[in-house]
Amino acid sequence: MLTLEKFEEASELVKKVTLETKLVYSSYLSRLTGNKVYLKPENMQMTGAYKLRGAYYKMSTLSEDERSRGIITASAGNHAQGVAYAAKEYGCKAVIVMPTTTPLIKVNRTKNYGAQVILFGDVYDEACTEALRLAKENGYTFIHPFDDPAVATGQGTIAMEIFKELPLVDYILVPIGGGGLAAGVSTLAKLMNPKIKVIGVEPAGAACMKASIEAGKVVTLDGVNTIADGTAVKTPGAKIFPYVQKNLDDIITVPDEDIIVSFLDMVENHKMVVENSGLLTVAALKQLKDKGKKIVSILSGGNMDVITMSSVVQQGLIMRDRIFTVSVLLPDKPGELSRVAALIAEQNGNVIKLEHNQFVSTNRNAAVELRITLEAFGTEHKKQIIDALTDGKYLPKIVRTSI
Repeated sequence: MLTLEKFEEASELVKKVTLETKLVYSSYLSRLTGNKVYLKPENMQMTGAYKLRGAYYKMSTLSEDERSRGIITASAGNHAQGVAYAAKEYGCKAVIVMPTTTPLIKVNRTKNYGAQVILFGDVYDEACTEALRLAKENGYTFIHPFDDPAVATGQGTIAMEIFKELPLVDYILVPIGGGGLAAGVSTLAKLMNPKIKVIGVEPAGAACMKASIEAGKVVTLDGVNTIADGTAVKTPGAKIFPYVQKNLDDIITVPDEDIIVSFLDMVENHKMVVENSGLLTVAALKQLKDKGKKIVSILSGGNMDVITMSSVVQQGLIMRDRIFTVSVLLPDKPGELSRVAALIAEQNGNVIKLEHNQFVSTNRNAAVELRITLEAFGTEHKKQIIDALTDGKYLPKIVRTSI
C-alpha cells in the first residue's frame, strides 16, 4: 500500500543516495505560459534521473536471501542505472536487460556501476519479457521498473520535497511511461493536499496510460513510436494502475515536435540538458488553460547521448526557422551566384551549404537550380531573406532542409 507512513520512511532512506534537487524558478516559461513555473531537476541526480529513489527503497524492502540471489530488471536506461547503483550500495549482483535501441550513454553508465547488461528486443516490453525469463531460469530477484508499490513509493518522495519547498503548489506535472512515478507522486500529493491538481504527461506516440484510463482498465498498445525512449511503453503497470486512476486529475499528450522545441528552451534558457522523456512536462505547459498558478514540472532525467542531442538540436533549429533551405532558379552564367550571395549577405543571412544542380532543366541558359541552406535569427528574419530573393526575381521556394 502507498501510505503516508511508507512515503515518510522512503523519504528518509533515499536521502542516503540522492542529491538535493531544489526547485528552479523559470522566468522564461512563466512569462510564456502566464503561470509561475518551477522545475524539479531530477536530471541532476547522480545517476541522471529520479529512478534511483524507487530502486533504492525497493532494495531496502528485500530480504537478505532475495538480495543474495542477485537482482534482475528490465529498463530503457534510467531504472537500469538506479538498480545498478542500489545493488552496488547493498553489495549484490545486478543483471539489467535493456532494449537494443537504448542510447549508448545509458548502457555504458549502467555497466560502470558494476551491472551485467544484456541487450534484447526493440522496446521495453520485449526486454521485460526476457528479464522475467532469466529471473525464473537463474533464481534472480526481479525488480519491476514501475509496476511495484514499493518502487512507486520511492519515486513519490519527489512530491514530499516539492511540498517542503513550495507548500502552496497548485499543479504538479509528471511524465508517464509505465506509471510508477505518476502513481507515487499523485498519491502522496493527494494525501498532503486533496485539492492539488496532478497532471500526467505522455508522448502522443506512446500514450498507454491515457488509453487505459479511457478504457477503465489496463490496455496494451499495438506499438509505440516516439523519440521519448524512456517513456516508450506499450502496457502500463497493472498493480499501480488503480493509484493513477484514482489520484491523477488528467493526462496530456504531446507530439515529438513539441519535445524537440522544449529541449532548446532548456538549453538556451536554463543551461540544462534534459532527455526527451524528461521534457514531456515542459512541452505540456502550453496546454494548461489555467493562469496565475504555481506549477511544478518534474524533469525526470538527463541521460542523453550526444548523437541524439545533436539530432534534436538540428531539428529544433529547423522548426524554429533558424535553419532553412531555399531553392532558387537562376540563369547559368557568370555573376549570378555572387548576386544571390550578395542579396543574402545584405539581409545578414549566413550560408551553411550550397547545392548547384545544372540538370533541373534541358535549357541550362534558362535556368539551373541553386539550393541554399541558411542560418537565420527566426521566422521574421527568414521572411526578410525570402522577400529579398523574391524582389531579386529569383522565385525562391522553401524545400526540405537536410544538414
